[in-house]
Amino acid sequence: MILVEFSNLTFDAEADITRVSNVKFIPLACFPYTNKKKPTKQFHRIPWRFPNRLEFEMSTIRSICVYCGSSPGKDAAYLDAARTLGRAMGKAGMRLVYGGGAKGIMGAVAQATAEAGGSVMGIIPRFLMNKEASEAALARLDDVVVTEDMHARKHRMFEESDAFVALPGGIGTLEEIVEIMTWAQLGRHRKPMVFGNVDGFWNPMMALMEHMKREGFLHSAHLIQPLLVDDPADILPAVLGSAAGAGNREGQDSIIDRL
Repeated sequence: MILVEFSNLTFDAEADITRVSNVKFIPLACFPYTNKKKPTKQFHRIPWRFPNRLEFEMSTIRSICVYCGSSPGKDAAYLDAARTLGRAMGKAGMRLVYGGGAKGIMGAVAQATAEAGGSVMGIIPRFLMNKEASEAALARLDDVVVTEDMHARKHRMFEESDAFVALPGGIGTLEEIVEIMTWAQLGRHRKPMVFGNVDGFWNPMMALMEHMKREGFLHSAHLIQPLLVDDPADILPAVLGSAAGAGNREGQDSIIDRL
């Protein structure tokens, strides 16, 4: 067992965001000690070691949805991050749930997951089949779900996933992860949400969230606590660590019934 030091795990009490950087192991749970008069940023120290494959299989996190761009972006680090995450998931025997595309960051994370031994489920709207993926590319996936529209796609991705990761992407990627955060705010779920902050890609998003909270527009902010992970190698451990301390992740039935 390794005692994790939290020098590189910080909690932004104002933005309700936990930033993870340059760490190999994530604790089972981390809770900021806060005082109404004098808030602090201290954390529990918890023994933690990286789970082996069997423990991954027994974990409640078995499928991770990755939102990302269908293009590679201008920085090679984006594709590298996708491959790093995909390899980690594949080696752990986990399932990738993603948008079904064969190009860009989408294609990179799917290929890396499959090559490392993981399974891949692609969920794609019918009208995008010839734009983002060929029939041959889709045939290489373990599971393919074709939906009639984007709404059905997003709902199915949510149902199939135990956690959500946003890698660099465009408006579609942003809209998908924001909707997941909205559902969390409404009590629809308590599943882990992680921003893969490759080369600071999501820093403007975090700044915007801080601004919205300062201006009084983020109600129930305690339900929106995404992890901001700078190193792609830390994304999977962060997801598992967050899930272990989350308890029931299915949300509040009374709120879900009203949605």
